[in-house]
Amino acid sequence: MPKTITVRPRTAAGVDGPLASLGGLLRQWLPRQRWFAGKDRPVTDLSVLSVTELFPGCLHLLVHASHAPVPAPGGTAPPGDCYQLLLGLRERLAPRLERAFIGRATTGPLTGLAVYDALYDPRAASLLLERLRRPGTAGPLRFEADPGAPVPGGLPPRLLDAEQSNSSLVYGDAYILKLFRRIQPGVNPDLEVSAALAAQGCTRVPAPVAWFTTTAPRPATLGVLQPFLPDASDGWTLALAALAAGDDFTAEARALGRAMAEVHLALAEAFPPAGPGENGRTAEEMRARLDAAAHAVPGLKPFVPGLRAAFGALATCDTGPPAQRIHGDLHLGQVLRAGRDWFVIDFEGEPSRPLTERRAPQSPVRDVAGMLRSFDYAARQRRPWRPEWARRCREAFCAGYAARAGWDPRKKHALLRAHETDRAVYEVLYEARHRPDWLPVPMAAIERLAVWGG
Repeated sequence: MPKTITVRPRTAAGVDGPLASLGGLLRQWLPRQRWFAGKDRPVTDLSVLSVTELFPGCLHLLVHASHAPVPAPGGTAPPGDCYQLLLGLRERLAPRLERAFIGRATTGPLTGLAVYDALYDPRAASLLLERLRRPGTAGPLRFEADPGAPVPGGLPPRLLDAEQSNSSLVYGDAYILKLFRRIQPGVNPDLEVSAALAAQGCTRVPAPVAWFTTTAPRPATLGVLQPFLPDASDGWTLALAALAAGDDFTAEARALGRAMAEVHLALAEAFPPAGPGENGRTAEEMRARLDAAAHAVPGLKPFVPGLRAAFGALATCDTGPPAQRIHGDLHLGQVLRAGRDWFVIDFEGEPSRPLTERRAPQSPVRDVAGMLRSFDYAARQRRPWRPEWARRCREAFCAGYAARAGWDPRKKHALLRAHETDRAVYEVLYEARHRPDWLPVPMAAIERLAVWGG
């Protein structure tokens, strides 16, 4: 049985006791995690912002990992990030939890205890669901639920192993709990948007049934529980299967475009559009991101003049559809098909961007560009590359979108090219930091976008 640990939080500077036991272990463990954002910058300091004993043998922590500031064109990289951790504590670690092992504390109040990621522990995961089923508080943590959508108890948990920037627990193939790892103050769009769309009657997005937040050190969203679609397949898996079989994917792409247009229309109803887009300011922001990316990835530098030309064309073209709330990180991995229907998930936006920016109204063309880039990614997963497959999917998606939205992304040429270019620049920076082997995929698009006028 896990040893019961009682921790008394301290305000302001954090919690000294747990840090004395955990600091050294977490400095080694955090940078190895898929969701850790500062892999390219050493952790210079680690502080505990809040600690709550959820139940005996399980601590909920918010920790701040600091980095040395890195000056770069377009701004200075943030000095650190806040992360959410659920840590299990046991005197003896069961063999099934060895993969979750972080280390054994050798100092401080937790001396002698094995520390591990509690999300791998079925007992801890089950108790977390019970917290969500029964709204209430635990220290600064607040658990809430939709009274009209009760969640049954006793659902067996399993942790998804998929590569992602957060962690997800599936309960009984009926619900999925997304725990945000990198925490920023404010309401997370994944909760805000899915709740607003549910209120609009939009069935393309699973509605939240429970969630939990914190009030310390500042109010923030920590996790969201939604219905799970057990028989669904994500768009990325379906696209790769079609490519492997030599099958056409245009019918699926057209239906997906129509579904995305429906989501955009519902978003415009739930969050009133902000009016005409400000292309000049958007172009400046894109140029700043390009300069910062070229500073970090030298391979981009030869293409900078051509890419900047795409952003210059944006500044002088028509504004296009009104700015509104959008998905913000749309690609084939963010859509699911169950039966003949497409669903859209993960409205968190690009986790690397500030929360205020992710919640701000933006052109829906940005989402369209993200999906077009995703078709290109899929087509490059097998050799020889299938550019014609990607082109047909891109055309079909835009056609489906236009049929439902009432406007055609293909007729917003300069707007679409600028957003696709901006997305490719983001992809280059992401792949360079996290998946260097994938870097040739966005770099091929960079070369095309820098020299091709379309």
